[in-house]
Amino acid sequence: MKVLLIYPEFPDTFWSFKHALKFIRKRASSPPLGLLTVAAMLPSAWEKRLVDLNVQKLTDKDLAWADVAFVSAMTAQRKSTHQAIARCKALGLKIVAGGPLFTTEHEQFDLVDHFILNEAEFTLPPFLRDLELGSAKRVYSSSEFPDIRQTPAPLWELVNFKRYATMSIQYSRGCPFDCEFCNITALFGHRPRVKTADQIVRELDGLYRLGWRGNVFFVDDNLIGNKKHLKTELLPALIEWRRGKYGLGFSTEVSINMADDEELMKLMSQAGFDTVFIGVETPDEESLIECNKIQNRHRDLIGDIKRIQQSGMQVQGGFIIGFDSDTPSIFQRQIDFIQKSGIVTAMVGLLQAPIGTRLYERLKQEGRLLGFMSGDNVDGTTNIIPRMNIDILHKGYKTVINTLYAPKNYYARVKTFLKEFKPPRLRAPLDFQYLLALPRSIIRLGILDKGRVYYWKLFFWTLFRKPRLFPMAITFAIYGYHFRQICSLTRIS
Repeated sequence: MKVLLIYPEFPDTFWSFKHALKFIRKRASSPPLGLLTVAAMLPSAWEKRLVDLNVQKLTDKDLAWADVAFVSAMTAQRKSTHQAIARCKALGLKIVAGGPLFTTEHEQFDLVDHFILNEAEFTLPPFLRDLELGSAKRVYSSSEFPDIRQTPAPLWELVNFKRYATMSIQYSRGCPFDCEFCNITALFGHRPRVKTADQIVRELDGLYRLGWRGNVFFVDDNLIGNKKHLKTELLPALIEWRRGKYGLGFSTEVSINMADDEELMKLMSQAGFDTVFIGVETPDEESLIECNKIQNRHRDLIGDIKRIQQSGMQVQGGFIIGFDSDTPSIFQRQIDFIQKSGIVTAMVGLLQAPIGTRLYERLKQEGRLLGFMSGDNVDGTTNIIPRMNIDILHKGYKTVINTLYAPKNYYARVKTFLKEFKPPRLRAPLDFQYLLALPRSIIRLGILDKGRVYYWKLFFWTLFRKPRLFPMAITFAIYGYHFRQICSLTRIS
């Protein structure tokens, strides 16, 4: 059996970093972890080929080679997914589909032959058995949550590392919290399930053995969901594993309560974590109550963020506008909060309701749904009817993102962060990618860009005041260029 693993293209989004990746001649942020893991679950005798449409084209030669196509996608990839499936079907190729997009919307894909929904550890094996017997069903689903200690390492051999900026691995699934707008608990449950430390070390060994020396993103929706195992098993193992090794810094997603645990932050930094994404959402207490973001309530959120930054980790933040409790004052409050926090990478989106969330069910009962969400966090769209006047909401949202990513404000936020950030004493040697990016940033951002005066102010301020952080400052400048391009694509006038 010849299997073509197809990963559809992402549109130009906040997290695609397409405009930034050009500075280091990379084509995508990371390869499709889900498909690579599924590939490792397939019979070893099967031939496998990965086609990631974010880094290469899907050719007729690829399609003619294959006996079956396995397609996985997220919501933001919906358009490209339909196009890829149509091409496969036009050439008579059998299509097997799974992943978040299909788990919530499989009824929208009539051309797919078989759906492997939910977590593949439970739904893929019965499909493979039935396929061998010639009696495969169209839909395989499960409401159970598998033990991911049995999950195989991704099949990294299918990946051309040179095309990507980062690699990804997964330590846990599930989250102990229950935010109304989030579908993670619906997909993966409340009780975080974790891999063993030995599993993670073996996966990292596999990447290292194949020559990877760049960043590794832990894709967990909340890495600290099981703090006991993290602190006593994984982090000590990572600290030991990194001794004497070059490169491989880590990034991940956590909840804000990490700031309560000094020991945890110290261990995270020692283990190599230098960036964490946190769902801050809003500085408004009423909106936090509304969406059941209990972990963010009754806090000095700015103080928490500063503590994490001072522990040696950059905080990236997710923010939402459009809660029922929001008033027009929220626009300036979000701007003020983000600028003061020093969160350089601040993703601000309108509230959307994913299928499977409590928010979706509540708004469905209230008759306030407008079809499917786009999956693009900063395109200015929403699939709900908000309480706030929609014109005021759109105008205010546009003001927020244009203000945050205007060069003057963006570079000021970078400087605020660099003042707070305390990097660990031992940092990775200078990356060759940085040497490629620096002269390009000088030309594109220091000469051609309208905000070049702010680029040069940051350039020289960092060079003389924070020279150890100079590569980071240039990286942020490049990120800002990408974010400005994305903001210009927002679909509201």
